[in-house]
Amino acid sequence: MKKKAATNPLDANRQQLIDLLMHKSALKQDIADDLELVFDDLRKLIEIEINALKEVITDERVRLFIKDRGDHEFHVYIGSDVLVFNLHHNVFRLPDSNPLWGTSYFKSQPNNGYFGTIHIYNFLAESLQQNRLDDQGYLLARIFVNHERHFFIEGKGSLGYTFSDPQHMLLSAEMLQLIAQMSFAYALQFDLYIPPFELMDEVSVGQIYVMGEQLKLRTAKRLGFKMSKDETEIS
Repeated sequence: MKKKAATNPLDANRQQLIDLLMHKSALKQDIADDLELVFDDLRKLIEIEINALKEVITDERVRLFIKDRGDHEFHVYIGSDVLVFNLHHNVFRLPDSNPLWGTSYFKSQPNNGYFGTIHIYNFLAESLQQNRLDDQGYLLARIFVNHERHFFIEGKGSLGYTFSDPQHMLLSAEMLQLIAQMSFAYALQFDLYIPPFELMDEVSVGQIYVMGEQLKLRTAKRLGFKMSKDETEIS
């Protein structure tokens, strides 16, 4: 009986590369393309939300506007805060150690474990408007969206635990608007935090010269530290 010829290892390697390009690479590109649509929808819904707030809040000193920074970033000025929404360019796979792999949704289809991400950062509005480059911002939330638009959020406060079950969380216009409202509320709850005296007891000659315009001493939001009586949740 004639033996079958052994598979050429180069052909086998090439086939593996073809499979990766046709499936994994195409999947990642599909997720990235769809997330751009999600990001655009989020931008439009936030504009609707800002306009609704402006109809009620007529005090011109209260900042309520959006500033676009290209196709993958926009800044939302709300009161004394600014939320930076940033679309990450890469698609990520959940680490093998993530407990979500133990759920039926991810066990049944490994492709469900690939996600694009939208980051939300919180800064003081004046930090950006006055170009105070030493001021700090904080990551408020990361929104993870897969190829079926199932999503979950890693974030501060209720943003983290409200949207923690991607198996049953499907992104929609209503969900995006709720995420925006909760992000606004969380950022607005926190006031300026006073740096320790020791960090401010020395200034340079250059800082003194520009003190009338902008004293370059680091300022930050007091995120992550709150009293229960100060917290207002939106659900």
